[in-house]
Amino acid sequence: MKKNLMTTVTVSMMTAAMLTGTAMAADYKVGIIQFVDDASLNQIEENIEAQLTKRSEEGEDNFIFEGYVYNGQADGTVLNQIATQLIDDGVDVIVPIATPAAQIVQAATEDDPIPVVFSAVSDPVGAGLVESMEAPGANITGTSDALNTNAIFDLMFLANPDIKSVGLLYSQSEDASKQPIEDAKAYLEEKGVEYVEKTGTNTTEVTQAADALIAAGVEAVFTPTDNTIMTAEMAIYEKFIDAGIPHYTGADSFALNGAFCGYGVDYANLGIATADMIVEILQGADPAATGVRTFDNGIATVNTETAEALGIDYSSFAEKCTAVVETVTAEEFE
Repeated sequence: MKKNLMTTVTVSMMTAAMLTGTAMAADYKVGIIQFVDDASLNQIEENIEAQLTKRSEEGEDNFIFEGYVYNGQADGTVLNQIATQLIDDGVDVIVPIATPAAQIVQAATEDDPIPVVFSAVSDPVGAGLVESMEAPGANITGTSDALNTNAIFDLMFLANPDIKSVGLLYSQSEDASKQPIEDAKAYLEEKGVEYVEKTGTNTTEVTQAADALIAAGVEAVFTPTDNTIMTAEMAIYEKFIDAGIPHYTGADSFALNGAFCGYGVDYANLGIATADMIVEILQGADPAATGVRTFDNGIATVNTETAEALGIDYSSFAEKCTAVVETVTAEEFE
């Protein structure tokens, strides 16, 4: 009886809407999959939720995410299970945050092309998610936190022009790190500066890699937008400070967690832009023809406590950046 009653009410509402010429509000279910728990990705997810709530309040359509938000904690098996669950739940769009989550959702929707709007994918083409940034070509598009690696190294050598050896700290399992690391090598080779590569796939390995870089005598360390290193930052930042080594990174969350400098996009704005893109896709835009959106990489975030401990004058950074933001060490953004 409930099903029949609901059907009657729905038909009556549709008839009324046709007679009055008004459009009915739609309820859209938004599934969100965060790759891992870290400050940058948390900031994105929180701003997606806030902006979807705002768009629901301002418009006629409702964007429902409560009950459809998950964190895979960097576990591929769990991420696959989440993607399957969201498909079974009949969500209208899936929003994977970070490259590994996006790749898993891409595979999960291959035979069931639910629209996918990713966020914080540094190299969507290189990761095999889209055919091109301008024309993705399938059911997937989104926002990118593409990294300007050369700009980070410009800051590094602005602070210390005499660096002779740089450590490259990243995870080989992160596709987002591949191109920035190649760009870093090319930059350093052109300057005739030595580099030492160390990698890790979990916090224990990252800690060991940091110890190895310190033992190798590097004078600075670079890490791109690498979620594996991000989750380990609070376990290694004091090691680098004690060794007098500044850690230059590809996201503000690293600086929040103790690194000397993070350079890249504003992740709060990235989350807002992702939510707006979700709305656009749900209201009829074709993901295959909706270009991936990129952002200005001009914001440097400096941890003032770390800068003081290392004795680094970063006042000249303002000449090279859209903005310089100061922070102190904490686990999460306020």
